[in-house]
Amino acid sequence: MITFLVCLSLLVGAYFTYGRYLARLAGIDRANPVPSATRFDGVDYVPLPGWKIFLIQLLNIAGLGPIFGAVLGAAYGPVAFVWITLGGILMGGMHDFFSGVLSLRHGGESLPGLTGRYLGDGARRAMSLFTVALLVLVGAVFLSQPAEMIAARIDAPALAGAAFGNFSWLLLGVLGAILLYYVLATLLPIDRIIGRLYPVFGVVLLVMALGILTVLLLHPARYAIPELTSLHNFHGDAARFPIMPTLFTTIACGAISGFHATQSPLMARCITDERQCRPIFYGAMIAESIIALIWAAAAMAFWGGATGLNEALAGVGGAAGVLVDRIAQGTLPGWLATLVVVGVIACAVTSGDTAFRSARLMVADIAGLEQRGLGRRLAISLPLFAAGLVLIFCLPFGAIWNYFAWANQALATVTLWAVAVWLRRRGRTILPALLPALVMTYVSTSYIFVSPLMCGMRNRVAAYALGAAATCAVLALMAKKLRKNGKTDA
Repeated sequence: MITFLVCLSLLVGAYFTYGRYLARLAGIDRANPVPSATRFDGVDYVPLPGWKIFLIQLLNIAGLGPIFGAVLGAAYGPVAFVWITLGGILMGGMHDFFSGVLSLRHGGESLPGLTGRYLGDGARRAMSLFTVALLVLVGAVFLSQPAEMIAARIDAPALAGAAFGNFSWLLLGVLGAILLYYVLATLLPIDRIIGRLYPVFGVVLLVMALGILTVLLLHPARYAIPELTSLHNFHGDAARFPIMPTLFTTIACGAISGFHATQSPLMARCITDERQCRPIFYGAMIAESIIALIWAAAAMAFWGGATGLNEALAGVGGAAGVLVDRIAQGTLPGWLATLVVVGVIACAVTSGDTAFRSARLMVADIAGLEQRGLGRRLAISLPLFAAGLVLIFCLPFGAIWNYFAWANQALATVTLWAVAVWLRRRGRTILPALLPALVMTYVSTSYIFVSPLMCGMRNRVAAYALGAAATCAVLALMAKKLRKNGKTDA
């Protein structure tokens, strides 16, 4: 319990300390114009209240990551607490804050455009394809999983063990209903559906985390949270899944996630005052880290430690959703347990629709198409939905998720390098961005060589050495841009 409480305190304290430092570093000024005023279009550029933007941002970035990812990451043991805490404070919060600030300063520009400004046209073109592909992957993941969860709740016996290679009419019907919602949420003005529903589901997400936290705090003997005594890897297959780098990709949304930088421009287009950046971008990330910390603690405590959790995961084939349901049913009153399941489904759905919406905006930015007309929005969106359905029907969920996990952290790495260059151009210290960029570059490159889902090299020393060499190569490529003072930028 002590390790958990220390980590929880550090996360809360960081918002008031490191968050303020980052705001000063960015030169936050209420006098600066905001896109919701200068580019208002009634569709994507729409001013919204700060509290509502915070809840929407939290739902946008949360998804299944801080819940499912935290449960799976807890299989590594209490070391997961360290990654969630340090990652959320020093990496994820900084990453989300600056990606939001950069988009705000450049008229709500999407991520590929921002990386192109600071890393060059080659990076812009590569990121355009990479980011849109990642968003379609996210949309496919968060379309399939809530459909399976809802259908299983309605008719569990008929869907036991079902995947998207073994369809039922019920599953297809739920999938179609969610897809229809995605279409509407992607095409309609942001204040019509997202602006009205997301704040409600945001409160649900916070309530269910607070409910689990309350149980842990009131029953410390029954639900003992293990302490951090070493960096031992408790994973059931530790030889194939070492802490570095697989823990860093398993728990992404609770620590740092490139997907978040694709969502920041959505809210940057709705902000009415630059001072909202700290609570909306840094604050939402800290809140997500707290949620991940709670679920990681609950997963270990409920099964008597990381070893018991690994046995439980093995028993359900790694299906984190099943364990989340069992934790809720075993610790909370019936109505609150049901609310948790509803919240989990809502988290998935509300990240899937904004993934497709972000993809639409990116394609529109790349092609230079304004989005006032419904026909233009529809012309961009339909191929994106079609691509998502192809992924669902043609690839197993495990494959989609694993590709997404790596691509997600690779995207975060590129964003961190762009932030470092931006800080350099403004004549500010680059260390808050440079150090996380180096860490995540190593995570992303070493994962290619270590992960059994990619190269899976048996010689771990050689795999880590190749990751280090690739990191040095990236640093050498970035050195020239980081040496340039350039002109003062926005």
